[in-house]
Amino acid sequence: MPSIINIKNRKAGYEYQFLNNFTAGISLTGTEIKSIRNNQANISDAYCIFIENELWVKNLHINEYSNSGHKNHEPKRSRKLLLNRIELNKIESKVKEKGMSIVPIRLFT
Repeated sequence: MPSIINIKNRKAGYEYQFLNNFTAGISLTGTEIKSIRNNQANISDAYCIFIENELWVKNLHINEYSNSGHKNHEPKRSRKLLLNRIELNKIESKVKEKGMSIVPIRLFT
């Protein structure tokens, strides 16, 4: 039976007012997926930025997978978020306004 992943950023609800919610995919490696399945991720310090018209999540901490051997991932590397171009354009126009930020609030399957 597959494990259900539901990691929340509880801190974001107190620090931010949510205007829009988007569901995005995320580009991960094999060891990152295994660590997330073991609930070894922390999104409380994560934030998103645009780099060359693509949305990236920074500071998303995914612990190294303990059974991986020598080929493991970097815990706080930048990861690309997967959205369609219309959604990216909409988000990017909103973020250009003063005081707007993009924060992940939930990591789920």
